[in-house]
Amino acid sequence: MARSREGADAARSFVAGAAAGAIEGCVTYPFEFAKTRLQLAQQGSGESRNPLVLLYRTARTQGAGALYVGCPAFVVGNTCKAGVRFLGFDALRRALQDERGALSGPRGMLAGLGAGLLESVLAVTPFEAVKTALIDDRQAARPRYQHNGRGAARNYALLLRELGLRGLYGGLVPVALRQASNQAVRFGCYTQLKQAVQRYAGTPADQPLGSGQTFLVGALSGIVTVYATMPVDTVKTRMQALDAARYGSTVGCFRAVVREEGVRALWRGATPRLGRLVLSGGIVFTAYEKLLVLLP
Repeated sequence: MARSREGADAARSFVAGAAAGAIEGCVTYPFEFAKTRLQLAQQGSGESRNPLVLLYRTARTQGAGALYVGCPAFVVGNTCKAGVRFLGFDALRRALQDERGALSGPRGMLAGLGAGLLESVLAVTPFEAVKTALIDDRQAARPRYQHNGRGAARNYALLLRELGLRGLYGGLVPVALRQASNQAVRFGCYTQLKQAVQRYAGTPADQPLGSGQTFLVGALSGIVTVYATMPVDTVKTRMQALDAARYGSTVGCFRAVVREEGVRALWRGATPRLGRLVLSGGIVFTAYEKLLVLLP
């Protein structure tokens, strides 16, 4: 009976997480697009470093649809990774929580770290590789994988064939580092802030917060996550670009960015990522908590 209950809880965690990830991905993708473009821009390229200006110019010159280049791969990936992430986190949380159902700060971060590693291998790395390649390709004078007379399915098939398994998982190390650090910080902050609000309000640990409280706690967790993990995210994006071979390795990429563009380049794209993760944190945690209540 206990095993059956655990299976039902795992299914609810996955479904609620996946649905929340799909909603969040659709709403916040333009921020992800701007962040990726800024991270791919080379020093002296002349491209605006203001994400709002970048979004405006892209929409004006290429159409509003250009802001969603790579979106299908991102949303499908976001759906899968959110499902895996919450499934992994809830399983680890149940294993690490105390008899009162509470998680200490270090244990919350450990559960988040494990969830981040799991999602990076099963979902994030291949989908991020496709998204980054499409955004990078769109900047070319003659894009190879879009607007070339071939249908979307044929273009995706061509991209997947040319990337191969090695290309799809070429950025696994920086992606795993990013996802592990992201989710360790994000879930660690979220868990501690949520428990603090519950203690202040006298709410039982197994009861969800109100929607407004959940959104605020999730958004605050997103702010901390952005600035704590931005260098890893920048290196990850460079390692998944179409010209990533020039860096040789993750460490080589980090050194090259600092040497050629300065330390500040590691935080390039932080503003649009901040916009996305603040919204993302609020949306995904609120949707997840509500869906858990609604699911049988």
